Amino acid sequence: MNPKAMVRAGYDKISHVYRGDMIDSGDAAYQRYTGWINELLSLIPAQAAILDLGCGNGIPGAKLLTDRGHRVTGVDISAVQIARAQALVPAAQFICADMTELDFGAGTFAAIVAFYAIIHIPLAEQPALFVAIYRWLQPGGYLMAIVGAEAWTGSEADWLGVPDAPMYWSHTDAATYQQWLEAQGFQITWTRFVPEGQGGHTLVLAQKPRAGSDL
Repeated sequence: MNPKAMVRAGYDKISHVYRGDMIDSGDAAYQRYTGWINELLSLIPAQAAILDLGCGNGIPGAKLLTDRGHRVTGVDISAVQIARAQALVPAAQFICADMTELDFGAGTFAAIVAFYAIIHIPLAEQPALFVAIYRWLQPGGYLMAIVGAEAWTGSEADWLGVPDAPMYWSHTDAATYQQWLEAQGFQITWTRFVPEGQGGHTLVLAQKPRAGSDL
């Protein structure tokens, strides 16, 4: 099974185990997402167009964004996740697709978020995805994404203890992601280590410079 087929099959299988239809406001994951999204939304206009790459079942990311009045487009490779998202967050638009095969018009979005999604894309395809993301953003727009902290590629056959639920991950180290983003033209606003178990990931906030900016 190729890596993307693993990711699609895995999330189809574990969708309800990974995230329920609701998430309690006291839940640590909900609070983490809320903090990230609040910080992003303080930087962008009201009722902005936002792309959620790897949106899952729409909870909590797409729902938090639509509840704040933003126009959200969610993308996920899992048909099960997308079907749930359409039911749970009817105010948003959802697309079942491989994010590396999508195309949007230049300057379509004020912000793009990708929480725990890019790390499922084969590493060789990630630089081209950042090129596309940069083009899709409006001048002055922001990317907020979870990327790797350390370089690692691997897979599991029974992810989260669910039989026959494969999963695949691929990421490089935080410094390389910063180099890729800056080479594309992004300005890195900040990076933060997000611990998870014995390791963790990197949360990055990057901005596409405004037209005429010296950034």
